[in-house]
Amino acid sequence: MAVLNEEQAMLKDMATEWARERMPIASIRSLYAHGGGGAPGDGPGHDPAAYAEMAEMGWTGIAVPEAYGGVDFGYLSLGLVLEELGRTLAPSPLLSSALVAASALRLGGSEEQKQRWLPAIADGSLVATLAADEGPHHAPDRMVLAAEPQGDSWRLSGAKRPVQDGMGAGLFVVPARTPGGITLFLVSADTPGLSRHALDQIDARRPARLDFDGVTLGADAVLGTVDRGGPLLAAILDRAYVGVSAELLGLSVQAFETILDYLRTRVQFGRLIGSFQALQHRAAEMFGELQLARSTVEAALAAIDANDPDLPALASLAKATAAETAHHISREMIQLHGGIGMTHEHDAGLYLKRARTLEQAYGSASWHRERWGRLNGY
Repeated sequence: MAVLNEEQAMLKDMATEWARERMPIASIRSLYAHGGGGAPGDGPGHDPAAYAEMAEMGWTGIAVPEAYGGVDFGYLSLGLVLEELGRTLAPSPLLSSALVAASALRLGGSEEQKQRWLPAIADGSLVATLAADEGPHHAPDRMVLAAEPQGDSWRLSGAKRPVQDGMGAGLFVVPARTPGGITLFLVSADTPGLSRHALDQIDARRPARLDFDGVTLGADAVLGTVDRGGPLLAAILDRAYVGVSAELLGLSVQAFETILDYLRTRVQFGRLIGSFQALQHRAAEMFGELQLARSTVEAALAAIDANDPDLPALASLAKATAAETAHHISREMIQLHGGIGMTHEHDAGLYLKRARTLEQAYGSASWHRERWGRLNGY
């Protein structure tokens, strides 16, 4: 476990307390009956008031430089917050906006773009997100969304799906295929020709499908360099891999603690079930997996802060390990709770659904194992 300084320890304690009191597991239950944020239909998939509170505490500006209204507290610190939010399955766009989109602007934005968008991300008034996926068979070299040059402008046609937190976002970072490669664009949600539609997801979040019907953008919408967006997109995704791994870690920790509480209280055949050696062995195995997952996630977060050239490999290692750990522990949570674990009234099913969604977000465990192997020369 990483050694936290005093400020990071205080941040973690604050996030723990806030998540349990303001965004308990009951908050995600409400999304199963509503479209998000307590509103039916095409809601944002999160509680805007709760996100405003996160902004007031400075969480939305943790990865934003001070020059643009942030606190620049580092990715390890932001990962601590994401872990605690993962423990209660708190629905929020913090990962999509404050980490992924903010990183995109930090890495590829012009000074003008940073001045325009980063302060709004930092103060929580703007939710931004990456719109990269184009369905289950998407890959950067098979990108369908096309951007055609028209003088000094660009015309985008195609679709992106699923776009995490897309129903509540005001800005999208959109990679598109251009004549010479891949180019990233900043697209405001109110741009003419852009429409979005809510998608159903098993964890009750509200991702979106974005349709680009001849969307026209000026040259100032280009993020980075025309036709040379591949490395920039890869760097953005590396940070996304690590951020989602931190959330998976928090989910796994809480699921494991819930299992232990049950083993300590459930009596069967006149004995606490936690006294059965077979169940002790299963708990010990989960504990070991959690320690490995934590080490990989924290190493990857530290690598971002240190600009470590090994970040791509560490990011894939973290995502693969955290996803496999969450898969195992969420499954054990169902099994070890017996019949009650199969009911919607118990929290076990909620953790399993969120785990399965996050396992596929930003690349599955098998995809990241293969990528880690390639990066390490195998």
